[in-house]
Amino acid sequence: MEGARARAYYPEPVAEPLDILIIEDDPSINEVVCAHLERQGRRCRQAFSGTEGLLQLQLRSPDLVICDLMLPGTTGEDIVAAIRRANAELPIIVISARITPADKTMLLKLGADDYLTKPFDLNELSARIEVQLRHRALRDRNTARNPRSTGDGTLPAATHQPLRFRTWELDPDGRTFAVAGSEIPLTRTEFNILELLMARPSKVFTKQELFELAWGEPYSVEDSTVSVHVSNLRRKLKPSGTDAYLQTVWGLGYKLSSQ
Repeated sequence: MEGARARAYYPEPVAEPLDILIIEDDPSINEVVCAHLERQGRRCRQAFSGTEGLLQLQLRSPDLVICDLMLPGTTGEDIVAAIRRANAELPIIVISARITPADKTMLLKLGADDYLTKPFDLNELSARIEVQLRHRALRDRNTARNPRSTGDGTLPAATHQPLRFRTWELDPDGRTFAVAGSEIPLTRTEFNILELLMARPSKVFTKQELFELAWGEPYSVEDSTVSVHVSNLRRKLKPSGTDAYLQTVWGLGYKLSSQ
């Protein structure tokens, strides 16, 4: 495990300990991660199989899940899918030695928020957790986004009023999205992408703009990350016949289609 002997990274103390569920069948990795996070003031629960992880989730919903892929019993992929069916907002960080580009695409489609390839640095894991905490804090405060450029010198207008586009309706306060009155569950990132597009339906958003505004982080990943989330949105929208509302502007990015 890289980073076990590195200088410890300690975030600012939190008022209430973050409840983290670690689902990892390797006892040494599970224990090292748990000890590292508890030194930072986190509260950790441990599961050493996929089946035990599901039981822990049923007992009490955590604030964040760290999950391996290759687990005895229920697989990590099945756990990610099960969490997303029950909770669109719960942050999930996948850790695995088996993360190929195809695996990353699959994980994003399932609803994972982030991933780390083993062996990983413990301080990097802490930094990834801090990113998820910032996202959660922004959502919970339900305030206007921090100013970030959209590339044309303007910002999407902060709004708490329902947004409507053709048969779509999005409620920023309730974090719900519906097509012709039928609610469609979305992950946090999918919701953020649609909120941006519906707030300015005539604007073409580049992939960089969508990433920086939806994730709240500088653009530093491959283009496929945004493309996968848009593809996932289209898959969810296809049964309603409105997947074509999401228009690809080749060479630029995405916008909403008025046709």
